Amino acid sequence: MTLVLARVDQRLIHGIVVTQWAGATQAKRLMVVDDEVSKDETQKVAMRMSKPAGTGMSIIDTETAIINFNSGKYDNHNVFLIVREPETLLKLVEGGVKIPKVNIGIMFDGEGKKTVKKMVSVDEKEISDFKKLVSKGVPVTFQFVPSDPEETLETYIK
Repeated sequence: MTLVLARVDQRLIHGIVVTQWAGATQAKRLMVVDDEVSKDETQKVAMRMSKPAGTGMSIIDTETAIINFNSGKYDNHNVFLIVREPETLLKLVEGGVKIPKVNIGIMFDGEGKKTVKKMVSVDEKEISDFKKLVSKGVPVTFQFVPSDPEETLETYIK
């Protein structure tokens, strides 16, 4: 399996992901794992229209992702994984998917959330999920665009 990076970004597929992250990761497949979006044909069509030429795209639910990764379906791909919530990544890791690193991109502000960095607001469950990923040996970093320096989770979340 060549999962090169996982990113938490609540906008999922958008300009920065397509124009900067896809190239920086040398991704040959963009993969959105989201249980709701995977059932929404309108959102899926819109996302597929924005993918870079020559790049594959999968928009699947969590269980399908676990099955596909564990069966070796993406062994010959450089996969850049994008999710909305850290809970999805935790489910993938607990399901046996090897995630080399998690990048925190954009997480919107909302009720019960606190802003820890520009463009990143988290609630207690999300903080707990990120900490669980770190405890399972998955590095978690903040990096809005590839040219920004990476900052560890502990820089903003103690």
